[in-house]
Amino acid sequence: MIGTGPFAVPTFRGLIGSRHDVVLLATAPLRLCRGKLIETECPMRKVAESSSIPIFDPEDINSPESIARLAREKADLFVVCDYGQILSHDALAAARLGGINLHGSLLPKYRGAAPINWAIYHGETSTGVTVIHMTPKVDAGPCIAQASTPIDPNETAAELEKRLCQLGAPLIRKTLDLLDEGEVDALPQDLTHASRAPRLKKSDGLIDWTRPALAIKNHIRAMEPWPRTCTLWHRADGEPVRLILGPVDVVESPAERVAPGTVVEAEADRLVIATGQDAVAPRSLQPAGKRMLQVDEFLRGYHVRPGDRFGPE
Repeated sequence: MIGTGPFAVPTFRGLIGSRHDVVLLATAPLRLCRGKLIETECPMRKVAESSSIPIFDPEDINSPESIARLAREKADLFVVCDYGQILSHDALAAARLGGINLHGSLLPKYRGAAPINWAIYHGETSTGVTVIHMTPKVDAGPCIAQASTPIDPNETAAELEKRLCQLGAPLIRKTLDLLDEGEVDALPQDLTHASRAPRLKKSDGLIDWTRPALAIKNHIRAMEPWPRTCTLWHRADGEPVRLILGPVDVVESPAERVAPGTVVEAEADRLVIATGQDAVAPRSLQPAGKRMLQVDEFLRGYHVRPGDRFGPE
């Protein structure tokens, strides 16, 4: 098994409990933090250690030394999920049948490191997982198996990820059984439907208030748990305040047309902000350096007024 992040854990556990032999975990190396080795980004280690599975954690999985180490295991197949490095042709060739990968989208849509986030961002109403036969190109190999699921309109990326990794684990086991029986029928991906899902950057969390309210709601859902969505509150009597937005509700456009990002209502437990189409009512907000506050708490402590602006400098 080759994997690092939490998305790979159900698949790893499922393989350990199956009739297949897991001979090695290849994962990310531990990192130094304030002089100490940490493993917060590698939950796979604990699973391997509890099952007495050897751990291999190279800086570069494609180095000649790493490939030689993988080849010594004489594995039939690499199962790869949530790893973080792209395996070269030579690395994949270290297993008799190469590698299969569990990806968190219905390929060819959303190829890349953040498929779950970008599916929600773009307002998809369904998604799924795909098992592909790996090639050195990112998420481009032929599809072996897929499973789909609807996306709840209020579901965050973190919540959807937990469901998709559980959906993927039995799909991997089914794929291994098909490989054993020689019944795999891998289909090439239709490149005309391919789309990208690049790794998230902190700047991806900046809210564009000119977008429709529903798109902003989807943006907020998509950026959980990182980088979160943020904006500046420009107030008449002080410096701008940086805010992280929690969930929002879509509400009707104000009767009087105002610029996107303008506060149109701020009273008691209701804050309404105009967007490019309709408006949003945040349920919670987090001022910089503070905890997340419910909207009524926020409005009691911060004097937001109609006409204030949310948005960039």
